[in-house]
Amino acid sequence: MEFEGVYPAIITPLDNKNKFNEEAFRKIVEFNINSGAHGFWVSGGTGESVYVDQSEIKKVIKSSVDQSENRAKIIAHVGAITTHKAQVLAESAANSGAHAICAVPPFFYKPNIDTIINHYKAISEAAGNIPFFVYNLPQSTGTEITPQIMKEIMTAIPNTAGLKHSGPAFTDLKGFVDLNISCFIGNANLMLPALTLGASGCIDGPLNAAPELWSDIWETFKNNEFNKSMIAQDKAIKFSNIIRDFDMHASIKEIISKRLNINCGNPIMPLPQLNNDEKSKLITDVKKLNLIDFN
Repeated sequence: MEFEGVYPAIITPLDNKNKFNEEAFRKIVEFNINSGAHGFWVSGGTGESVYVDQSEIKKVIKSSVDQSENRAKIIAHVGAITTHKAQVLAESAANSGAHAICAVPPFFYKPNIDTIINHYKAISEAAGNIPFFVYNLPQSTGTEITPQIMKEIMTAIPNTAGLKHSGPAFTDLKGFVDLNISCFIGNANLMLPALTLGASGCIDGPLNAAPELWSDIWETFKNNEFNKSMIAQDKAIKFSNIIRDFDMHASIKEIISKRLNINCGNPIMPLPQLNNDEKSKLITDVKKLNLIDFN
């Protein structure tokens, strides 16, 4: 498939005024590509898109396209609280050269299926009908995209290319795979089980802090070295679990900052912040795993 492999849900590094730090971002993109990433999920949940100003999101997407130089696919998240805001982002993403766009369903006011489809159609059309991905994240949106709903979306929007499945119903994954679309698992700890069911790859936040761990899962699986894949997945889980023991956004930013000698800033409040002691313990715990290198 056109979209497959290891796709970090990339962070948005920020300065102390919550403005986009483009220099740091480009270094993160380059580091991930050199470490085996096949594409990026840009300005999604890990990228704090619901808190970042729309003008900054446009810059993030444009920078990801420019820095990757077609060495990696860019799937730009354009989901927003209103259809119009999502359309503005979708048009900008397409004009910037993103390979695809994606969006969560409408949120806050719970939508019915017609509302979801109309929302997605408007977004897709604003982007000139480039490949479109659905972002299934019911824990945050309150709306569960099932395989049956996905089938209806595909009928209404022919350029639907796939989805990121971050819902709790892992068993739905096979139903999505059977639709013959690019189905990415949105849980870094489940990449290998998902691949065995036919998933196209993995999209999640921990990947962009240690892309080499998930690239190892992908490469060994594609080479039919299943025992090595299981070992690789176990290593990735150990790393991912440390991130989740703290706060995911803050932990990922701190690890990348230390690995690349850059300043990714703090997450935007009200997302939790790590104090200096927590940051120090995080890095100590990660180093004890002896799985990744620090500069």
